[in-house]
Amino acid sequence: MKLDEIEARMQKCIEATQSNFNTVRTGRANAALLDRIMVEYYGTPTPLKSLASINTPDATTLLIQPFDRSTLNAIERAISESDLGLPPNNDGHSIRLNIPPLTAERRKELAKMVGKLAEEGKVAIRNVRRDAMDMVKKEEKNKTISEDEAKKLQEQVEKLTEKYIKKLEQIQADKEKEISSI
Repeated sequence: MKLDEIEARMQKCIEATQSNFNTVRTGRANAALLDRIMVEYYGTPTPLKSLASINTPDATTLLIQPFDRSTLNAIERAISESDLGLPPNNDGHSIRLNIPPLTAERRKELAKMVGKLAEEGKVAIRNVRRDAMDMVKKEEKNKTISEDEAKKLQEQVEKLTEKYIKKLEQIQADKEKEISSI
């Protein structure tokens, strides 16, 4: 396993965590809030963004316009049953979600959620490190690389791990700051 591959896998962990962070609401309307919503569509769970266009007419409103009006009630039900905590307003043509300002208590909950998502990202990065270290040890055991090369590779993998965990912690701090700012 090359260092480039290891770094690419760690970068993918960062990107996955970043996209998870985007689904955490911050008091502003953002279509990414609805990325995890799955709608029961003809017996199959389907992502909401595949069934409707999602717009932000202003900073506190999300407007969901289904491509097929018959899915309106299913979309409304999926939003109601989700962990968003936002009541959908169905006008027969579209659904509006009003994003209320966050309370201090809700901000703390969201910060905890961000911390949990960040920890999952760190675990993923550490798993990449573990896989890389196992590969280096395997190559050393098979005599395809020397002991010195193995030690050098392990140090480089460790530096990459530290770099990406710091990067993830910075992204987490930025998201928590975004949540706590009014």
